[in-house]
Amino acid sequence: MKNKGLFFILMVVTTLVLAACGTDNTGQSGSTESSEKSDQKWTEIEKKGELIVGTSGTLYPASFYPEDSNKLTGYDVEIMREVADRLGMKVKFEEYGVDGLLSAIKSGRIDMAINDMEVTEERKKQFAFSDPYKYSYSTMIVREDDLSGIEKLEDLEGKVAGGGATTVFAEISRHFGAEVKTYGNVTNDVYLRDVENGRTDLIINDYYLQSLALKALPEIDVTLHPDLKFHPTESAIVMPKGADTLKQKVNGTLKEMREDGTLTEISKEFFGGKDASKKPDEEIREIKGLDL
Repeated sequence: MKNKGLFFILMVVTTLVLAACGTDNTGQSGSTESSEKSDQKWTEIEKKGELIVGTSGTLYPASFYPEDSNKLTGYDVEIMREVADRLGMKVKFEEYGVDGLLSAIKSGRIDMAINDMEVTEERKKQFAFSDPYKYSYSTMIVREDDLSGIEKLEDLEGKVAGGGATTVFAEISRHFGAEVKTYGNVTNDVYLRDVENGRTDLIINDYYLQSLALKALPEIDVTLHPDLKFHPTESAIVMPKGADTLKQKVNGTLKEMREDGTLTEISKEFFGGKDASKKPDEEIREIKGLDL
């Protein structure tokens, strides 16, 4: 068990598509088979009475172990615990590096993943997503003394960015010409010290996660870039494609939690009093030409 806190890292069941043709009986058969397939995952979960959920355990404050504790917690973790409770389920967390979470869903090792996973058009081709439980945008950690020589996103050309191999943040870095130095499931201080000592020049990640990581490790000489706010994001729970009943159940529960203030309450606990469950009012730069 990991017991270090205050860090971040900064993640198939396919839908059967039948042609609507032939007799009425054919259409009815297709509808029944599609319905059965969408219910299959939920039926499996109901039978075992437990949700198997993938998360990293190293993404502060979304999914982490507090210092001197072996109990997993975080914004995402506590949301998932509440969802499971309201669905009358137990929840078991399985830990994976960011790059292993989606593979674990495809293979059926986990029922879903929650780890500040951004909803993208490319991911939606392979997975189902819940309604968003978090809204944010991307920021950039750079060296404090010279901002790593970066004034605008276009200055990433030739720089070295730290990140997970398959993350959206790595794609943004590559889009602007940076080389991406990839890591496994490492803790936040590893990322930050590499920027400080020049092994890398920057880290692109979520605003809330980066802000709290810097606050937790003030001795490292890095900072949030003061002028760069870009790529507005929505984070959601990831599920197998075609698990429509499961998605419906999760969305209904998240709606209840939003309406009764539970999402806001959990967010303020982990994000320094800020409500990440609502869209920010910031002016955020959209990145054109980025295929995610």
